[in-house]
Amino acid sequence: MHTLTLLWNPNDGIDLGFFTIKFYSLMFVIAFSLGWVIIKKIYQNEGESEKNLDSLFIYMVVAVLLGARIGHVLFYQSELIFEDPLSIILPFRFVPEIEYTGFRGLASHGAAIAVIIAMFMYSKKVIKKPVLWILDRVVIPVASGAIFVRIGNFINSEIIGKPSGDFPLGVQFLKDEIGARQATNITGINDVKEAYSAIAKDPSFAEVLASVPFRHPAQLYEAAGYAIVFAILFYFYWKTDKRHYLGFLFGMFLTLHWTVRFFVEFLKEAQVPERADWILNTGQLLSIPLIIAGIYFMVVSAKKRYTSEK
Repeated sequence: MHTLTLLWNPNDGIDLGFFTIKFYSLMFVIAFSLGWVIIKKIYQNEGESEKNLDSLFIYMVVAVLLGARIGHVLFYQSELIFEDPLSIILPFRFVPEIEYTGFRGLASHGAAIAVIIAMFMYSKKVIKKPVLWILDRVVIPVASGAIFVRIGNFINSEIIGKPSGDFPLGVQFLKDEIGARQATNITGINDVKEAYSAIAKDPSFAEVLASVPFRHPAQLYEAAGYAIVFAILFYFYWKTDKRHYLGFLFGMFLTLHWTVRFFVEFLKEAQVPERADWILNTGQLLSIPLIIAGIYFMVVSAKKRYTSEK
C-alpha cells in the first residue's frame, strides 16, 4: 500500500527559446560551483595560493567529465565505440540523427579513477605535496557534488529503481516507462510535452497511467546517503585532526561513498539488461575494490601524519 506517491513528469529543462538548459547539466554546474566554494575555504585554511586553486578546478572538471563519460562507455555502453564514437566525448547524439543530449551517460566509477589520476598529476606538477594530501581534501567537495548528480538522475528519470511493491513510497517515472513516440501515438498529440501532460492529467488516459508501475526513487536514496557522507567528511576535516593523517579522509570517502552505492544498487534496475540476472550488478562489483582500498587507507593513515608548514 503506497501512502506517499509521486507522478514524475518534469520538463527537460529551462527553455530559453533558442536553447534549453538541461536540468542534468544544471546540476553539474551547481555541483562544481559548490565544490569551488568548499575547496576554496579549505585552501584558505591550509594557506594555499589562489593560483593553485585555479589549476585544481581545471584538473577536476576535465577529470570528472572525461573520466565519467569514458567510464560509462567502457562499463555500461561499449557499443558506442563502434556505433556512435563522437557521442562519447561530445554532448550530442549523432545516430540516428543529431540531437543535443547534454551530459548524460556518466559513470561515477570512471570519474573516481580519473580524479585519482588527475590528482596525482596535480600533486607532482602544481602543488608539490603528497598525492594523498590533495585527495584527502578534494573528496569533500566531490562528496557534495555526488548529491546533485543523483538529483539530476532523478530529474532525468534515469537509473530508476525497482518496483516498490508494498513499500509506502513509490514514484511513477512516466517518461521512462512511456517513450516520446509512444506518448504521441497513444494521445494523438504531436507535441511531446503536451502528450505527456495529457497522460498525466486527462482522465481518459487513466488506464495508460495505471500501467506505469510505482518504483523506488533510488536516485534520491543515494543522494541522501551521499549527503550523510559529505557531512561526516566535513566534520572530520574541520573538527578533528584527521586531516593531518595522509589518506584517512580519502579512505573514509571511498569506504562510505561506495558502501552507500553498493547497498542502493539492490534497489535499482540493472543498467545493462544482459546482466540483470547477476547476483551482484556492475556497479556493485566495481564498488567492492574501492571499499577495500578505503579501509586500507584509513588503517595505514595512522602511521602517516603530515603537517605542512607555510
